[in-house]
Amino acid sequence: MHAAKQEALNTIGQLPEDTDMDEIMYRLYVLDKIRKGQEAVEQGKTITSEELKREIDSW
Repeated sequence: MHAAKQEALNTIGQLPEDTDMDEIMYRLYVLDKIRKGQEAVEQGKTITSEELKREIDSW
């Protein structure tokens, strides 16, 4: 089974039986964002806090 699908099924399986669809979708959304953030870090697609401050100051 595809890793993302299995991760989603595991997450859903840990939720209480009375969990509504909005909560399920939110949990999967957060899980996806965390996974993408971890991938970005592994690929070196990050910036330092100083770079972020300069970027914000340019707004």
